[in-house]
Amino acid sequence: MHPNVERVAAALTAKGAAGQIVELAEPAPTAQAAADLLGCEVGAIANSLVFDADGAPLLVLTSGAHRVDVKHVASVIGAAKVKRATPEFVREATGQPIGGVAPVGHPAPLRTLVDTWLAKHPVVWAAGGHPHTVFPTTYDELLRLTEGTATDVA
Repeated sequence: MHPNVERVAAALTAKGAAGQIVELAEPAPTAQAAADLLGCEVGAIANSLVFDADGAPLLVLTSGAHRVDVKHVASVIGAAKVKRATPEFVREATGQPIGGVAPVGHPAPLRTLVDTWLAKHPVVWAAGGHPHTVFPTTYDELLRLTEGTATDVA
């Protein structure tokens, strides 16, 4: 198992998550790719997107069905500017590569927003720390695991 996946699995176990990490036959770097591999709606994929919010990392778990409105998110969190993070910023904040960023298992807790759109799906799939891994969860469990804030991010 990849070290990132081991860290995510350990974090999920420590936090009492119900789902187990699943290894995919192919990488799933996008929500659509993950949905195709899993046979679910793209809206049930929790994209883990890291943003630079005035220099601090912000994790937004958004439904694969839509895009994050960074101006809206900035106003929600009181930031002057929220922008997509560079791959280096993402790796430094999470220890994980873009396309595989999990909601947990980071070197330090990240401020997290969880898209309310995900509540529409009984099962939500999130990345497991590597582009080849995902795990099933629920909207409520994502909020608990991440200590995130329920927010409309679109």
